[in-house]
Amino acid sequence: MIRNADREDMKRIMEIYENARAFMAANGNAGQWSGGYPAEELLLEDLRKKQLYVYEEDQKIEAVFVYFFGEDPSYREIRNGSWLNEKPYGVLHRIAVAGQGRGIASICLKWCLRESGNLRGDTHENNRSMQRLFEKNGFTKCGIVTIEDGTDRIAYQKTAEER
Repeated sequence: MIRNADREDMKRIMEIYENARAFMAANGNAGQWSGGYPAEELLLEDLRKKQLYVYEEDQKIEAVFVYFFGEDPSYREIRNGSWLNEKPYGVLHRIAVAGQGRGIASICLKWCLRESGNLRGDTHENNRSMQRLFEKNGFTKCGIVTIEDGTDRIAYQKTAEER
């Protein structure tokens, strides 16, 4: 079940992100979420905006992600390619799962696409797991975007029409 996160979920959410940072570091992507990113303050802001979601299984949180419908300023300019369309879109950020290999991240991606019909996301060039997740779920690599910290990310998009 996917639902909006609440304040009582924060301890578990922070544990999942800590495990995700360790997983990324062990798999050649130590720099993407370094320094404790995402910080609890950022996640509380996502919570306040009602864009922080959790995936629950057997009453235990197994994944966390940010999803919202609307423009992401980092996606205004794209290089080395183009978006599939300029229609209104949903955005997926900061997805992390408690354990690998169970298909939970794919469930979350599919939920976001059903919510929006047109979904964009991005990932670090060293985040091979996320690249595989996008590609396994039929997303198209569209180009390169620069996020607010000034670093580049590989941009992906999928529309409901592509199903």
